[in-house]
Amino acid sequence: MRPRLVSALAGIAGLALAASPLAVPAQAAEGQPARTAAAPAGKQAGEQAGKQAGRRVGSREVAFEVSNANTTTALCSSDGEAYELRGRLVGPRRALSGASPVLRVNVLVHDAGTGAWFWNLRQAPGVDYARHLARRGETSLVLDRLGYDRSPLADGTATCLGAQASMLHQVIQHLYAGLYRFTDGGAGAGRPPHATHVVVHGHGTGATVAQLEAAEFDDVAGLVLMSAPTATPTTEALAVVTEQLGRCLGGDGYSAYGATAAEYRSLLFASASERVRRLATARRNPTPCGDVSSLLAGVGTATLTARAVEAPVLALSGARDARVRPLGQSAAESLFARSERVTARTFAGAGSALPLEARAGRVRSAVLAFLADVRPSL
Repeated sequence: MRPRLVSALAGIAGLALAASPLAVPAQAAEGQPARTAAAPAGKQAGEQAGKQAGRRVGSREVAFEVSNANTTTALCSSDGEAYELRGRLVGPRRALSGASPVLRVNVLVHDAGTGAWFWNLRQAPGVDYARHLARRGETSLVLDRLGYDRSPLADGTATCLGAQASMLHQVIQHLYAGLYRFTDGGAGAGRPPHATHVVVHGHGTGATVAQLEAAEFDDVAGLVLMSAPTATPTTEALAVVTEQLGRCLGGDGYSAYGATAAEYRSLLFASASERVRRLATARRNPTPCGDVSSLLAGVGTATLTARAVEAPVLALSGARDARVRPLGQSAAESLFARSERVTARTFAGAGSALPLEARAGRVRSAVLAFLADVRPSL
């Protein structure tokens, strides 16, 4: 383990050089895309779905059997063992019962140091991303990645970002086939619904995992990226990851993201309420050291393979993000050159944690407009 961590520590500064061609100025107006995010018909469809969904929202606990094996081109190692990933389906009750003939599932992939709670912060309903999407007719899988909360991993060095992307691919395939199970109802829990198409949403390191999966396996209908590290990282972000790697050298396989709770909050937030910041800090998770040591390889591979992404892409940035510089429209189009539709938006006053920031409602509106034009890829 130690040689791998030392190598990652020595190379982490290369992230800035590798990503620097993608840097562009933040868009001038908050929430204003350089290219129309969705046609009027798409917006009308989204509004109609919201009316039909109403407030009949439900949730079910679910589990997926996966192999922690790296089958991507990102160079990193994992133990290849079988694990169970836990999550929660949140959506209209009709969709969760399997009654919907066409079912889009939004798979929500969290960052380092957070967890599934990031997308489904039920103690703060105003910024509960999954539940708000459900009220507009969307079904989401809120997933704990391996090494986080309900998906434990004893040895944090036993996985890596390539394996995380491979496990995400397995989850997506299980959703298409309906090969997963409810865990909250015993023998009478019923059969879980299968997806007709999947859109992956990723935040931070989770955006790297999502982007890598979409490029390598080509099985998603859309890709939503928030605060993606394939944009230019800031000096502060590089310093934090270097510190994480240093702690991994002599630690127990896990390392905190941010040396202190105050630093953690400063990295994620710029405009979130104090209540949201407190709730997030209380749920702060240590990062598996295998994910930390493979960050350079994961981001580098995701950047190099981005041109393989054919699905529509929505790239969202905060103008006050402490970790990455906003990804503008021209840079996003260049990065995802083969995508059928690319939209980049920057939100004034927002930090990295876009679904939890003060403009969370506008972030969700941008996502819903994008989703309204996403169709099954098959």
